[in-house]
Amino acid sequence: MTLLALNKPFGTICQFSAHPTRPTLAECIDRPGVYPAGRLDADSEGLLLLTDDGRLQARIAEPERKLPKTYWAQVEGEYDEAAVARLRGGLDLGDFVTLPCEAREIPEPEPLWARNPPIRYRASIPTHWLEITLVEGKNRQVRRMTAAVGTPTLRLVRVAIGPVDVFSLNLAPGQWCELPQQILTLSGQRSRRPSR
Repeated sequence: MTLLALNKPFGTICQFSAHPTRPTLAECIDRPGVYPAGRLDADSEGLLLLTDDGRLQARIAEPERKLPKTYWAQVEGEYDEAAVARLRGGLDLGDFVTLPCEAREIPEPEPLWARNPPIRYRASIPTHWLEITLVEGKNRQVRRMTAAVGTPTLRLVRVAIGPVDVFSLNLAPGQWCELPQQILTLSGQRSRRPSR
C-alpha cells in the first residue's frame, strides 16, 4: 500500500494522462499505479493525496468519511463577519446545500509560496484571507461558497487533509513524499498552525 502527499502546483490537472494544454500529475510524480484520492481543480493549489489502495482512496475522498480538508482562500472584497457566518452555517448552492463548516478570517499567510502566475491585482478592490475547513468536497465547492456570499475566490490553497499538513511536510509546489498509511488513522483534526 502506497500513500503519497503532493503539493499540486497551480494549473496542473489532477490526472496522469496527457492533456493538450495543461501540465498533469505525471510531470510531478513518477510512481506508477497511484491515483488521486479526491481532486483539486486546475486553478487550485496545495495538498493532494495519492494512493494505490482503493479502500484508502475512499476513506480520503468520500464525504461520508468526514475527513476534514482545510483551505486558505484569498477572496475579493472587504471582510464581512456576516458573510463568514453564512459560510459556517451551510449554504444553498442550488444543486445542494453545504454542510456546516469552520470558517474564519486569517492574516495573509506568510509561509505561503508565491503563485505563478500571480493573481490579478486591482488597487481599488481589497482582498482578505479565509481559512475554511470542510468535511465534504464537491466540485469547486469552496469557490462556489465564497461567491455565494459575495466574495469571489482569487486564490485557493488546500493546506491540510485530516492530520496531514503541507507545511509540516515542507513540500514546495511540485514536490511529493511518501507517508505512512497510519497517519490517516490519527483521531481528530490537525493542530491549528499559526498563520503568521
